[in-house]
Amino acid sequence: MSESQTPMAFEGLGVTKRLCQQLETFQIVTPTPIQQEAIPVALSGHDLIGIAQTGTGKTLAFGLPMMCLLEPGQTGLVMAPTRELALQIEETFRKFGVRTAVLIGGAPMGRQISQLRGRPQVIVATPGRLLDHMMQRTVDLRYVSIAVLDEADRMLDMGFAPAIRRIMDAVPRKRQTMLFSATMPKEIEALANDYLLDPQRIEVASQGTAAELVTQELVIIPHEEKHDVLGQLLYENPGTVLVFARTRHGARKLAVAVRNLGHTADEIHSDRTLAQRRSALEGFKRGTYRVLVATDIAARGIDVKDITLVVNFDLPMTSEDYVHRIGRTGRAGAAGLAVTLATPDQHREIRDIERLLKAEFPLSARSTATLYRPKNVPKPPRTHRVGAQRAEKEANAGNRAPRNDFRDSGSRPVRNHPAAPSKFERSWSKPEGEAAPSADSSEKHSRPARPEPNKRAPYGGRPEPRGEGFASPEHRSAPSNGPKRPWPANNSAPRSAGMPSAGRPVKPKSDGVPGNGYQPPKRGRATS
Repeated sequence: MSESQTPMAFEGLGVTKRLCQQLETFQIVTPTPIQQEAIPVALSGHDLIGIAQTGTGKTLAFGLPMMCLLEPGQTGLVMAPTRELALQIEETFRKFGVRTAVLIGGAPMGRQISQLRGRPQVIVATPGRLLDHMMQRTVDLRYVSIAVLDEADRMLDMGFAPAIRRIMDAVPRKRQTMLFSATMPKEIEALANDYLLDPQRIEVASQGTAAELVTQELVIIPHEEKHDVLGQLLYENPGTVLVFARTRHGARKLAVAVRNLGHTADEIHSDRTLAQRRSALEGFKRGTYRVLVATDIAARGIDVKDITLVVNFDLPMTSEDYVHRIGRTGRAGAAGLAVTLATPDQHREIRDIERLLKAEFPLSARSTATLYRPKNVPKPPRTHRVGAQRAEKEANAGNRAPRNDFRDSGSRPVRNHPAAPSKFERSWSKPEGEAAPSADSSEKHSRPARPEPNKRAPYGGRPEPRGEGFASPEHRSAPSNGPKRPWPANNSAPRSAGMPSAGRPVKPKSDGVPGNGYQPPKRGRATS
C-alpha cells in the first residue's frame, strides 16, 4: 500500500484526527476523486458545485467538512430529493456520532418534532416535509451555517424548485452553500447563480459519464419477449439484481412475475408506505430478497453493495436517469453489468442516451430485432395540433382547384380580398336584363320603390298565418279599392297585419278595411 493510500490521506486533506480514526474503523482509507477535490475547498469556507459520477462518495465529500466546521449552536442543513436518500445520509452522520433529525414524508410528524426539540446538529430533510415544518413553525432555520443540496437536478425534476427557493430564502444569508450531483443542467446553474456566492466548480468527470467498471449491453427485442429475456438474465447471474420499471403499476406486475419464476423479490415505488419501502431496502441489503424491482426513486443515492446486475426493463423518462440507474452497480471498485431492454420503435430514447454518454450502445447477441437508426429522424406530423382533416387539406393543397368564392381554407369569408365584391355591389339585387350600377358612379343610388300593397303577395311574401281568427286562402276576399295602408320602410309587417316583431302570428285587429286578411266578426245568432 502506497503512502497516498494510508489513513493519513484524509488528514492531509484537512480532516480532523478523530474523524480519520473513525474512517479507519469503517475501512475507508482512500478518498475518492470528488473527495480529494471537494474537501479542501469546503474546509476553506467557499461555496462549491460538485459534479461527479454516481456512487463516488459525494456524501462524505460534504459530510466530513460539515462535521469539521460546525461549531456549538450552529446547524447544518442537507436537502435530498427522496426519502431513501435522506435516510441514507442521516445514517452516515449517525455513524460518526452526530445528533441528527430526519424530516421526510410518510413519517409521523410528532417524532420529527421531538427530534427538532433535541437541538440537532444536522437536519436532513426532503424539501416538501421541511416546508411543512416551516409553515407550522416547528423548525428554526436561523442558526443554519452550512446548506447542502444533494442531487439538486433530481429535486428540480420532481418540482421542488419553489420549495427550495422558499427554504433558501429562510436560512441566513451568511452561510456556506454546496451543490452535489451527477448532472448539472442549466436550471441548476440558474439556481446556483441566485443562492451561491462565487462558487468553485469541481468536475471530476464530464456530465452524464457512466462508471468505467460497468459493462453496458443493449437488447433489442419485441415487448412480449422481455419477460423471457429477464428470466434468462436472472438464471445466468447468481448475485443480487436490481430491476428498474418505468411506472409503479409496471413495477408491481414485474415483481409478481419475478416471484413466479422462483426468485425472492420485493418492490419499491411511490405507492408503498415508508415502512414498506424501508423493509424492502433493508431486506435487499441483508440478502433476504435477491431481486429488487423499483422505479426511479431508487436510482439516486441508494448505496447497496455487491449489486452484480442492473436491468432496465423499461427505458427511463430522461436520459440523465439512465446514468443514475446503472450507477447502482460497479461501486467501490467492483465490476458490474447493466443490461437495457428496448423495442425497435424506441430509437429516439436510445439516441438521447447515446448523445449523453457520447458513445454508441453495444448490441447484445440476445437481440432478436433490429433497431432502426435513421440519420435524419423526421419530425412528427402536425396532426396532433391541427387535426387529421386539416393536415389532409394541407397535403392536398397543390392538387386542389383554386377557389372562386373568396374564402380561405377554413371556409371563412375574406373581407378585403381584392377581387371580392364591394358592400354596395353585394347589396344590389340586379333585375333580369338590367346592369348593376357601378360603385364609383356619381348618381345617388337608392333601393327601388316597393310595389303597391294591392300588387303584393298576401302578407308581404311572408308565411301565411294559420289558426283561429285568420281567413283561409279559399275564403279570403279579393283586394278592394278602399283605402290602402302603407307598409313601414323597414320591410316589416305591422302587428295588425298578423305578424309581430318576434315572428309569432297574432290575430289581426279590426281596422274595418275589407281584404288583406280582414274578416268581419260574427255577432249574434245565425239567421236562416
